[in-house]
Amino acid sequence: MPFHSLDDFDVAGKTVLVRGDLNVPMEDGVVSDTTRIDRLAPTVTELLAKGASVVVTSHFARPKGKRVPSMSLRPVAEALQEALQRNVTFAEDCIGGPATQAIRAAGAGGVTLLENLRFHAGEESDNATFATALADLADIYVNDAFSAAHRAHASTHAIAKLLPSAAGRNMQAELEALDAALGNPDHPVAAIVGGAKVSSKLKVLENLVSRVDFLIIGGGMANTFLFAKGVSVGKSLCETDLAGTATEILAKADAANCRILLPLDASIAPEFASVANPEAVAIDAVPSDQMILDIGPDSAVTLSNALRDCRTLVWNGPMGAFELEPFDQGTVSLAQTAAALTKEGGLVSIAGGGDTVAALNHAGVAEDFSYVSTAGGAFLEWMEGRALPGVVALEEAYAA
Repeated sequence: MPFHSLDDFDVAGKTVLVRGDLNVPMEDGVVSDTTRIDRLAPTVTELLAKGASVVVTSHFARPKGKRVPSMSLRPVAEALQEALQRNVTFAEDCIGGPATQAIRAAGAGGVTLLENLRFHAGEESDNATFATALADLADIYVNDAFSAAHRAHASTHAIAKLLPSAAGRNMQAELEALDAALGNPDHPVAAIVGGAKVSSKLKVLENLVSRVDFLIIGGGMANTFLFAKGVSVGKSLCETDLAGTATEILAKADAANCRILLPLDASIAPEFASVANPEAVAIDAVPSDQMILDIGPDSAVTLSNALRDCRTLVWNGPMGAFELEPFDQGTVSLAQTAAALTKEGGLVSIAGGGDTVAALNHAGVAEDFSYVSTAGGAFLEWMEGRALPGVVALEEAYAA
């Protein structure tokens, strides 16, 4: 993945426009989760230390090209200021006079946060005129928002053609982690794909069977594969209409020498609810009035052993209904094994996706993985093997 980083430019005395992702959760007008702000802070801090003036820009929510006061980034300025431990000047617009005046007011070596990019329709339409108005504010462009890289928007795509462009530290770390996972990984490579439905990750599965050595399928989507193999899954979640598709994926995996691992046993219950002592049964012995809510203990051991034979792991999706104890045991067990192998230095582990991050946090091992992506949609599209416009723009800027 060829792209410029912060190491490639002398930013002293320059104004740097940093595209972050500050689309953060809010409660009563206050930021309730600062994860994305915290991940952006190192890039801003480094640029400031190198003598740059920094202009931060981001989208927030979906105002659809109109100014919606409740979707202003103004409340985020305070949280950014706290993360940086220095003053942040807020601009009432992201282009034109208000933006220019705020940048001037922040002064040399200052930090400015621009108003929501999506208050202008030109942002989401990748409009060249809007991109030019953004570019006019700075000397250098830095994209530190991998989570928005799957969108060809003016602030992630068109602008990279107008200014010297680089990846910020968060973007750089994400791209290097993803390259280590599937771009140029150490084999054997395992992928864990869980979640509710095959339909939501069909392209992911189709891409992975030609890229990995072991494909572990869990969650509700495993039921569809089991059904396709003639296994009764009781009243579990199952997309029976995709049995043919599941069979095709199994055949593609065989042709690519990718071993697909499905649950050998299951933890079951009569309904989607916590129970004190769930029953574990062989996967071909699920009663018709029961639901599979987690992989069973034998599966957890077998899958953990498979990970011990691997050098690289990419993970997206839980093994079961981890939100309901005790149906979190399969996911927690596998997560703890992956974390332990990573800490021992034998495994490079990359995980991403909202449910996955929540599951790893629940297991208490997120910080022990090699890299955990908070990118959501961009991470999923990367797993599908799709080119991400924001990344392509940085690659093209590097080659120019």
